[in-house]
Amino acid sequence: MIIGTRMPPFARDLGFEAYVEWLADNGLQAVDTPPLSAAIAATCRQAGVAIGTCDGRAPGLLSADAGRRQEGLDSLKADLSAIAEHGGSTYFAVLAPDDPAQPREKTFQIFTQVYPEVVEHAEQCNVQIAIEPWPGPRPFYGNLGCSPETLRRIFAAIPSPNLGICYDPSHFVRLQIDYLRVLQEFGDRVRHVHLKDAEIQAEKLYEMGIAGESFGRAYVCGEGWWRYTIPGEGEVEWVAVLHRLQDAGYDGVLSIELEDHYYWATPELQQEGILRSRDYIDQFIDGR
Repeated sequence: MIIGTRMPPFARDLGFEAYVEWLADNGLQAVDTPPLSAAIAATCRQAGVAIGTCDGRAPGLLSADAGRRQEGLDSLKADLSAIAEHGGSTYFAVLAPDDPAQPREKTFQIFTQVYPEVVEHAEQCNVQIAIEPWPGPRPFYGNLGCSPETLRRIFAAIPSPNLGICYDPSHFVRLQIDYLRVLQEFGDRVRHVHLKDAEIQAEKLYEMGIAGESFGRAYVCGEGWWRYTIPGEGEVEWVAVLHRLQDAGYDGVLSIELEDHYYWATPELQQEGILRSRDYIDQFIDGR
């Protein structure tokens, strides 16, 4: 396993080429990219930085509007082809409806209509799909693939080995789902990993319950009683996670996704958060 990152805010200010150079200078070995192009692939290759997941443009793919779905499908298929053409291997998928209030059951019905063609194209391109378990914005939490309930239905509907998950324990922690049991059930479906933790604050949970804050917002990424953290500062037992990933045969990218309130306000803090994350996880990886 190698350690890389998704792109934090300061990376957008630097530009992709300069950010990849920063990664290489700091011993980080992979980067999750925007929709893959020849220029992005060449930048990674020249810096000796591996390509992790690649974003794709799929506007309206899970919309109730059939025309919007077709636009999203055409766009995504082109980006999947580009991933294969330029040396990538994994598409980072967020199964989010256009309308955040759309019920998950309705979104799943649409998913079963449109996603078989997505997966068929991914199979033809030899591209893996990694479903992100972010549940979507409050109060609807409308995304699919964020719980065993919807993952079971997804894989029953489309059993293709090209369809898998981006394992991010922080989302399962905040949703009160056993993140290690997720690996026991879906370990063979892991196609990518996010290094992100989550802190649960018992006192704040007592004060506001899972409904979250009523007055303002305490954290950049959180709902008062929980917040995302860098690895080692939350609830996740990372040694156990890494062992379960090894048991499942995962040997890919561990990608730092920085969304920690205390390492967010400035580029310097973001860099510190990434390097602290790198150092914390690095101590547990065999052979490094």
